[in-house]
Amino acid sequence: TNLLRCFLIHILLVKMKFLSFIATGRLSLFVLAVLSDVSDDSIGVSAFRVGTNPFSLGSPKAANKESTTSLFVSLVNVAENAPRDLESMDQWAAGCGVQRADGFQLTMSPDGSDCSVVTNQNLAANQPVLFVPSSMILTGAKAIDELGSVEASENLLEQCQATDQIPQFYLFLKVLKEYEMGEQSPWYPWLNSLPRYFSSGVSMTNFCTDCLPPLAGWLASNEQVRFGHFVEALSYVGCLNSETIDNKALAKWAYTVVYTRSFPNEFGDVQIAPMADMFNHGTQTEIQISSDAEGNCYAYSTYDIPAGSPLRMSYGDPTNPSFLFARYGFLDESSPATFCKIMINRPNKELVDLGYDHSRMLFYKDTGEVSQEVWDVLLYLHLGQSNPNDQRTFYEAHMRGDFETKQAVHAHYRTETANALRTHIDAFLRDLEVLSQKVANGNLNTHPRLPLLLKHNEFVKSTFLKVKEANLMQYA
Repeated sequence: TNLLRCFLIHILLVKMKFLSFIATGRLSLFVLAVLSDVSDDSIGVSAFRVGTNPFSLGSPKAANKESTTSLFVSLVNVAENAPRDLESMDQWAAGCGVQRADGFQLTMSPDGSDCSVVTNQNLAANQPVLFVPSSMILTGAKAIDELGSVEASENLLEQCQATDQIPQFYLFLKVLKEYEMGEQSPWYPWLNSLPRYFSSGVSMTNFCTDCLPPLAGWLASNEQVRFGHFVEALSYVGCLNSETIDNKALAKWAYTVVYTRSFPNEFGDVQIAPMADMFNHGTQTEIQISSDAEGNCYAYSTYDIPAGSPLRMSYGDPTNPSFLFARYGFLDESSPATFCKIMINRPNKELVDLGYDHSRMLFYKDTGEVSQEVWDVLLYLHLGQSNPNDQRTFYEAHMRGDFETKQAVHAHYRTETANALRTHIDAFLRDLEVLSQKVANGNLNTHPRLPLLLKHNEFVKSTFLKVKEANLMQYA
């Protein structure tokens, strides 16, 4: 039966360390022959079923206890130039109960650094595209249950005002624990398929963050500060060996895996769903992720998707490319807009009421349009220096929804507001030119992510120039 075959595979691969043979190519034909009977009927279906998989037949917690005594464990190579083994992960996922729609296909970039998902067949709207069983999914709650809570680490994170990051911290510990187990880990093929080289904020040098505009640099620095908190909290952990705890490069890799591949679920937790974590980000999303009551993960198509299309999900607000850049390490050139870079330290309540927020103060990339919130904030700031009475009138009109009075104030100060916008754009472009020159003079051997930073700065520059061009009439 399928159940017996899955059980035999689990015994061979996990308990008897046969994953090491798969990694070297030996016995691969044997394992694939067994897997073919298990998974052929579960791949490429249009309606998915929950199936038996090796995780449900063995205890990862028990395996973790055994791993600390093993003298012959082959670990994942986390060096930045280490190759990704996508093929073994693909086979492993099928054997563990992952189900995919016809046409679902993993593709690797020519340089082997990035994996994405495409469909080579038409997909109808609102159809299941991927199913990942709960037993494969890593969550913060499961990690706490398996590894135990670490009160001292939690207290430290609370003191650092990072209480909301505690679930991610336990996922971080889980990734490190599975790394320690090497090929004995049920998740070894997945770990070995993950990227080693990242360009997110935590991977940047201090020189890199100094080459970024204020918001992107601040967000990247925040990633580095959070990582520092995790490293400090790691010193209180007893479930990992000292070599793991002292390996900062390994910790940075595990941290980045968690923060680039985990997402909130419907249960107030964060999770990583292997295979579902291969979906890239898109401003236009073809995929929507959800979970059922048992914690199984589903991906559904959001519209009729033609063959040859990428399958993408949303990693966050598409009008905040700076966040995506700092957190995930890629430049979303499809983003329709970007923050206008008017940085106000500790904005007061009235500014917030007027719309001062990084997600609302926008410059539009293709049209050069400026969001209403930018005009409102610029006028409010100008009136604060020139006419406090009109500032009060303007703010109160905004709060009570008096559009006519608000527009009348805008019309009266149109030239001043436009001049304020021009002054901001010109000053920012000058600063950006200095930053880009700094990038150009940097050492690529020491700071290999500089080309991406330069590309980011050029993207921002082109957006600002478009805004300036579109609003030239108001500068007169």
